[in-house]
Amino acid sequence: MIRTLIFGSLLLCFLVLPVRAADLPSPLKPMFHVVDLDIGEATEVMLGDGSKVRVKLVDLKESRDDVCFAVRSAEVTVEVNGQSCKLVSATYHLPQTVGELQIDCPITRGYNENGTPSFWGLDKAARLRLWPAKSPWLQPGTFLYPVKQKWMASDTQMANEPVHVDGGDRAGKRKIYYHSGLDIGGSEGLVEVIAATDSLVVSVGEVVLEDHKRDTPVAPRYDVVYLLDGRGWYYRYSHLKEIDKQIVPGRLITQGDRIGLLGKEGGSGGWSHLHFEISSRQPSGKWGTQEGYAFLREAYLHQYKPQLLALARPHHFIWAGDSVTLDGSLSWSATGKIAGYQWQLTDGSKADGSSLMRTYAKPGRYSEILRVTDAAGNVSYDFAVVIVADRDHPERHVPSIHANYYPTTDIKPGADITFRVRTFNTSTGKELWDFGDGSEKVEVHSDGNRKSLAPDGYAVTTHRYQRPGDYVVKVTHTDEFGVTATGHLHVHVDAPQ
Repeated sequence: MIRTLIFGSLLLCFLVLPVRAADLPSPLKPMFHVVDLDIGEATEVMLGDGSKVRVKLVDLKESRDDVCFAVRSAEVTVEVNGQSCKLVSATYHLPQTVGELQIDCPITRGYNENGTPSFWGLDKAARLRLWPAKSPWLQPGTFLYPVKQKWMASDTQMANEPVHVDGGDRAGKRKIYYHSGLDIGGSEGLVEVIAATDSLVVSVGEVVLEDHKRDTPVAPRYDVVYLLDGRGWYYRYSHLKEIDKQIVPGRLITQGDRIGLLGKEGGSGGWSHLHFEISSRQPSGKWGTQEGYAFLREAYLHQYKPQLLALARPHHFIWAGDSVTLDGSLSWSATGKIAGYQWQLTDGSKADGSSLMRTYAKPGRYSEILRVTDAAGNVSYDFAVVIVADRDHPERHVPSIHANYYPTTDIKPGADITFRVRTFNTSTGKELWDFGDGSEKVEVHSDGNRKSLAPDGYAVTTHRYQRPGDYVVKVTHTDEFGVTATGHLHVHVDAPQ
């Protein structure tokens, strides 16, 4: 386990001296304006291009599941210069163009009621962010995707998704951990984490620069790094398996510099991922999360230039016997048009269309496959996770599963790929891999998360694909009650040059 990093007498000098203006990153002005409003409240906002708009919060509707009573969707109705529009808060939704501006809604008040209000610093009904209509969301060239891996190469949780409900997926009303940052799943100790922005290193492990110990969002921990950029935003990088030696408090680093390796240290819950969170001053005067999904996606598209991104999210949590709508309509195409949506479902059936209604008779963790294509024949996959609780045994945790692989890009036929899997909420039974290429299935045995930070908690195997193409990998685990957890991965193997 990584422990507090000690850097010697030179570092201690940094800690007692204030940071000078010359030691800070070049200042940047955010491209958007933020307002917090109550229902019926209106305000005039001056945008970055000098134009003025009047925005009013007309209504707020929040829906909760009836399993653990978590907010699953929040929709606001706003008026912009008298023009009405509806916005869905976060959960993979991007800013929407309305007239002469772009607008989104990062957070609404319902997430405070059984969540953690301090995450967001929201005192009113809803928060809105506003950009000029043709503005980028951030200054071009000032933000990078913070991990060196394929987009959503492993289970990924984005803002406002309810996760880790009282330690697992179990029925009953309780405090909910709503995601205020962005979790990027990956393979422990293999995926490189990089600086998203030019930054000042303000905290490494439990060592914090003196100027950043008070009235900041910095909460030091042995596996965590905090950076400060020119916008005055703090960036939290958590659960790091390794922190690079160059990351020293008081040092200025450049975007793309190596922070360390993705891991599952600290309060990870035992699954390997990077928790990436941006904090900034909010209209309430408090520090709060600056919702970053749009920034990550924009940066990824610019850096890696994919033609398609399938998106089958957010996750769902229902009772056995209930129905849910699987929705792939947030998928993206570089051409602006997706030619086809196809769902490949757990029962072996297939369905076309961007969305469909499904009923789940039995408890389990389901992973439904969404395949999207464009006119040029490009393909992308994502997986809709549906967690189904047992009405007859609400006290039981639904087993969960986390699978990942490395490398995720530039894979050639015959190359070794490392696959890892860990089951949660049950320690009996084994995991079964189907690599999607007709090869024999492979059985492994993880530790069931008995000790969340165990270095060998994930079961590891390797596989080689002999031909180029797109492969959907499946891994399953069935618990002592016959309840199955299913996970999927998409692996693209390049044609040899």
